[in-house]
Amino acid sequence: MDTPFRHEFHPSILREYDIRGMVGKTLFENDAQALGVVFASVLREQGRDHVVVGHDGRDSSPGLEQALVGGLVSGGMNVKRLGCCPTPELYFASFREKAAGAIMVTGSHNPIGYNGFKIVLGNQPFFGEALLRLAQALRGGVQLGVQSGQARWCDYDGRYEAALAEGLRHRARKLRVVWDNSHSSAAYALSRLLPRLPGEHIVLNGTVDGLFPAHHPDPTLPENMVQLQHAVCVAAADLGVAFDGDADRLGVVNESGALIPADRLSLIFAQSILQERPGAMILGDVKMSQVFFDGVVAAGGRVAMCPSGHSEVKSAMRETGAAFAGEMSGHFFFADHWPGFDDGLYAAIRLIDLLAGQSQTLSKLCEALPHLVSTPEIRFECDDDIKFAVIDRIVARCRAAGDDLVLTDGVRVKAAHGWWLLRASNTQPALVARVEGSNHATCHDMLAHVASLLQDEGVVFPVIEGFPPNPGETGP
Repeated sequence: MDTPFRHEFHPSILREYDIRGMVGKTLFENDAQALGVVFASVLREQGRDHVVVGHDGRDSSPGLEQALVGGLVSGGMNVKRLGCCPTPELYFASFREKAAGAIMVTGSHNPIGYNGFKIVLGNQPFFGEALLRLAQALRGGVQLGVQSGQARWCDYDGRYEAALAEGLRHRARKLRVVWDNSHSSAAYALSRLLPRLPGEHIVLNGTVDGLFPAHHPDPTLPENMVQLQHAVCVAAADLGVAFDGDADRLGVVNESGALIPADRLSLIFAQSILQERPGAMILGDVKMSQVFFDGVVAAGGRVAMCPSGHSEVKSAMRETGAAFAGEMSGHFFFADHWPGFDDGLYAAIRLIDLLAGQSQTLSKLCEALPHLVSTPEIRFECDDDIKFAVIDRIVARCRAAGDDLVLTDGVRVKAAHGWWLLRASNTQPALVARVEGSNHATCHDMLAHVASLLQDEGVVFPVIEGFPPNPGETGP
């Protein structure tokens, strides 16, 4: 019998949702090959051999993809290679072909120098404990396939862009839209999609560039949206949209260039869906505003809170049969007229469709929603080896104090006039916080409380713009 294939990943790259690390430091091409070998063994156990593979536009991605494909083929898999594409195009191809598995090589929104893998098994996310078991199997040794598989490049057939365009059902009102591709791997799909759409479309940063020269590809950070905001105002556009590095996330600005938080946009999407599907289940992650959860109920829907992270949300959707889910990080999951995976391009189409179907501007739709005072998502450094223990100790202290806790993901504490959240990031050495209250003073008090809890743990909580240390300095 041949000697089993053995390999050990750097422990830091096994994240909750995927595999992610710094290329040349914690992540190497032999890791990609090993992933292919061990994932092939998982599929062989199921008697299946069809895998779809794609990669984003980072400079390291083609080499990692080639090594990954080599591992899959040596493990007996037949691999369809999409080349450079957005992650949702890979998901779409996997769903369409009922593939046994799919792997995307992508660093997503992480800094330059990072890369990784998003893994799908039977069109369901492969993450968490499943990733740990995969790594354990590699350490013990994995047999290669009895015979090698084959790899072939996928010819462009236009079905992804055609399906996206079908999401635009209302075409009477033609909109002017600015698209910030952020030099993401959606560039090719976007160039083929836009000629299918009515209206006027202006593209920023429309080429693939792994160095992201215009700005970092993370639409949740306001500094990365400045170019789009300016372009929307100059063009007198109806809205602007922006992608992250692999285009599974979406950021949005309205016609005046104002940023639209993902929880408010999620509620607008949910209200629209509930008009067609009264009583449908709608999900929001733990970082979402209470306005979202209350608004879904007011619109006649059922609502539930789920953990953050695209893999966790998709699992919760499968368990609950939800028609839609929104996540504060800009992942939007439609399962009414779409297969339920996160897709920044499709979310943009649905927003255009929503606006084209009525006369109100995006700002007017947002103004009609209830308003509370809330911070943005606050992400701050905390070492990977202590961050979960910090949360556990704070949970214990909150329990001892008799606080009203939600422990779906980290700890969300209900206060008299609002709530605060503290959780460990599953993708970075960081903690994440958010606070929402009826006014600035309430938010300030909760922020001070969170800062005090963290100070006792030796963790520095940042000063938040708009919520200075002296509450008297804030507005009403």
